[in-house]
Amino acid sequence: MSTQGRRSAQRSDGKSGDGKGGAGGRPLVAILSGAGISTDSGIPDYRGPNGVWRKDPEAEKLVTYEYYVNDPEIRRRSWRMRLDGPALRARPNAAHEAVVRLERSGVPVRVITQNVDGLHQMAGMPERKVLELHGTARAVVCTGCRARSEMERALERVRAGVADPECLRCGGILKSATVMFGEALDPQVLGEALAIARACEVFVAVGTSLQVQPAASLAGIAAEHGARLVIVNAEPTPYDPLARRVVREPIGRALPALLEELAAGRMP
Repeated sequence: MSTQGRRSAQRSDGKSGDGKGGAGGRPLVAILSGAGISTDSGIPDYRGPNGVWRKDPEAEKLVTYEYYVNDPEIRRRSWRMRLDGPALRARPNAAHEAVVRLERSGVPVRVITQNVDGLHQMAGMPERKVLELHGTARAVVCTGCRARSEMERALERVRAGVADPECLRCGGILKSATVMFGEALDPQVLGEALAIARACEVFVAVGTSLQVQPAASLAGIAAEHGARLVIVNAEPTPYDPLARRVVREPIGRALPALLEELAAGRMP
């Protein structure tokens, strides 16, 4: 997440005190999105029946920090995956667009996403209203000097024949600006997500298995603080018993219908 996005989100719960609600007295809606919201955009999920990890368990090494920094072949495979993968070519789908419509209707909305594809922002959500828990695949960062630049610039070097492009500033190892397995989440971003979970009146978890911590715990924290929890996911999650509503229908149809209800002032 950009410095500007982090700074603008520091009071992204839209509140000045501890009471519930957002700007103008309308309920604050938090949306936690996982890989399932982007499958209609052509990006496969990870843990579903056809997920990446189930089809190829070895693929997890490509996004595991220890393997990545210590094995040049893992890095070369990772760069080929980035070059050939669908994430940077994907376009927002009906679910992403429905979130934008809800925000533009005047309902206070904050998106907390486990995804790194940037599709919420591409659909039109203001950057300051999106927290990227796991970073972004649209930028790269040096593991040494921490210099950051656009992913596309690094991919241009891969296309030109550089199998494992190094940092142009210090010669260090470049990686995507995502949180790999073995890396900690940005504490500031996580702190903002926790504040939103505690402050919201409605918490919608969509397209996420709610198995990966600490992101999954946000659903429970929201429910504990009185939020109406809604889960939209094809498979059961550990937090289903806490939910006011559980929806198993396809996300591309179910989420727009649900968010239209919220825009009209009908609470789940």
